[in-house]
Amino acid sequence: MANAVDVARLTRRFGSFTAVDNVSFSVAAGEVFGFLGANGAGKTTTIRILCGLLMPTSGQALVGGYDVYRDAEKIKTIIGYMSQKFSLYNDLTVRENIFFYGGVYGLEKKHLRKKCDDLLQTLDLEDEADTLVVNLPLGWKQRLALSTALLHEPRIIFLDEPTSGVDPVAREHFWGVIRQLAARGTTVFVTTHYMDEAEYCDRLSIMQDGRILALDTPTNLKRRYNEKNMQDVFLHVQRGTSDRGNP
Repeated sequence: MANAVDVARLTRRFGSFTAVDNVSFSVAAGEVFGFLGANGAGKTTTIRILCGLLMPTSGQALVGGYDVYRDAEKIKTIIGYMSQKFSLYNDLTVRENIFFYGGVYGLEKKHLRKKCDDLLQTLDLEDEADTLVVNLPLGWKQRLALSTALLHEPRIIFLDEPTSGVDPVAREHFWGVIRQLAARGTTVFVTTHYMDEAEYCDRLSIMQDGRILALDTPTNLKRRYNEKNMQDVFLHVQRGTSDRGNP
C-alpha cells in the first residue's frame, strides 16, 4: 500500500529564518505518527505545508498521493485538520457547530444528521449537544473540534497538540478515539508535548530547529538511547547527544 505521506528534503524559509530545514520522512497508511519537539521546532509549519495551507520553499511532499504544489485543493478534501487554536464558534451549540461544518464540507442533510448523531455518541457529547460552546470546559471543546475534523471521513487527519491544556481523563479519552480511527485505517499525524502520549504512537520523530534528529518506534528509540521512557529519550536528543546524521 502506498504511503499516506511522503516528504523529501522539505524546506520552508521565512526571510532569513529557516522554519523547516531539509526534512525527509514518510507515514504509512493507517499509522499513528507522532511529531515531537519544543515550541518553534517546525512542527506546525510542517503540518501547514502538508495540509495545503502553506507552500514550501523547496523539496517535495505528497499527501494521499497529491502534490502539495499542484494539488493543494485536492489535499484538503481527503484530510482533517485540528489546529492548536480552538477555531469553532462559541456562540453556537455543539450540534450547530457540527451542522455548520458539515455544510462547509458539502454533506447532504440526511447523511449529516446521522453523522452528527454518530459523532456525538463516539465522543460522548450527547448530553452537551445543545449547550453553547462558550459554556463547555476545554476538554469538551477539544472533542468538538475533533468531531468537526472527522465529519467528512478523511483518509488522513492532522492533530496539532490536540490535548494541550486538558485534564488526564480527557486526554485518555481523546487517545481512545485516535486508536479507534487508526484501527479503521485512518492515518493520524499528531503533535504533542506529552511524552506519555508519545508512547501511543506507532512511530515518532523528534524535531529541533527545523530538523528531524530522531525517527523510529518508541521502543527502538528507548533502546537506541538506553533510556527507560520517552521523556528521557526526548531530553537526550534535545541536549544534542544524539546521532544527528542517522535519525
